[in-house]
Parts: sequence; C-alpha cells; structure tokens
Amino acid sequence: MTIKAEDLGKKFGNEWVFRHLEMEFRPGKRYAITGHNGSGKSTLLKILAGNLPASAGKLTYSLVGQPIEEDAFFRHIAYVAPYLDLIEEFTLAEAIAFHQRFKPLRANATDLMTILGFEKVADRPLSQFSSGMKQKVKLGLALYTDCQVLLLDEPTANFDQANTQWYLDEMKRTAHKLIIICSNQQHEYADCEEIINIADLKK
Repeated sequence: MTIKAEDLGKKFGNEWVFRHLEMEFRPGKRYAITGHNGSGKSTLLKILAGNLPASAGKLTYSLVGQPIEEDAFFRHIAYVAPYLDLIEEFTLAEAIAFHQRFKPLRANATDLMTILGFEKVADRPLSQFSSGMKQKVKLGLALYTDCQVLLLDEPTANFDQANTQWYLDEMKRTAHKLIIICSNQQHEYADCEEIINIADLKK
C-alpha cells in the first residue's frame, strides 16, 4: 500500500495547521509524525486515514500500483488513537467477534486474548477495564488485523512500563506493513526510518 501526499495542507479558519506536505508513504516502511501536544499530529493522521478532508493538495492511495478510492481505503487500514472508543457494553470476547465481522485477524480470538494476557477476563464488560487495558485491547486488535496499513496515534497512552514493553515487543513482530506513528515520545517511534516534524510543515 502506498499513500501519496501532494502539496497537502490543512487549516482551521485562517490558521494553517500544516501545509505543503510532499510525501510518498511506501509499503513496508515506518514513519513518525512528531511534535508537541496540539501541534497537529492527530489532524494529519486523520487526513491520511481519510477521516478528515484536507484544505489543500491531493491525497492518493494505491495497492500494487492500482488506485484505491478514498472511501474504500478504510478496508485496508487499522487505526488506533486515544480518542477512538470501544463499545464498552461489549465483553472482550464480544468486542473481538464484532471486529472480525468487518476485518479479519491474523490470530483467532482465543490466541489474541492470550497475547493480550486477558484470557481470564474474556467475559468481563469493557466498561470495567482500566484505561490502560482498553488501550491494550485497541492496540491488540489493530496489530493483529490482516491489513496493509497501520496508523497509530500515541500508542502507549495510559500504559505502564510493562505494557509499554509489550507494545515494543509486538511492534518488532509486526512487519511488511506501512506504519505511521504520531507521537512526541521517542520510544514509541524509535524504529521508524523517516521522521516528519509537524513544525516544519507550518511554513
């Protein structure tokens, strides 16, 4: 999967969040979008995901050289962000089953719960999970979704040291995908080959 940005920009009112982004995000590579809180990292990721329109420029998607329509791109991505909520009335088992109705997983439900370390809470409503546990569920579903693109916004938000290490270990096992990580925490994107500082796109 390739995402190509041509003179891409976004503004709210008269203020540009970023502008003149020229970038080709290529399959199998890892990219980081960095910047302080409120700098526009999440806005850029939402645009790349097709969830928010750009104010200027062009964004195109292609798979093995064949174009993909913007409204079909969601089928090829997994997206995690602190502001994306789980359906808290679901149990963990129900949440995994619901996810599988829309996107296939590279592990069955039992194996995924073991990977998460949550096999003993399979029937517990997600509303009873801590914020760190919910974040881990969202990450687990994304990391094990069978897709070409992985978009992560502050992936270790609400994580303690043990869960942060779990994330780092799982990322080492995640290969052959286009990965874009929004973060201002260096450990979250240490393995990224290219870094985009959002401050450089405000000129």
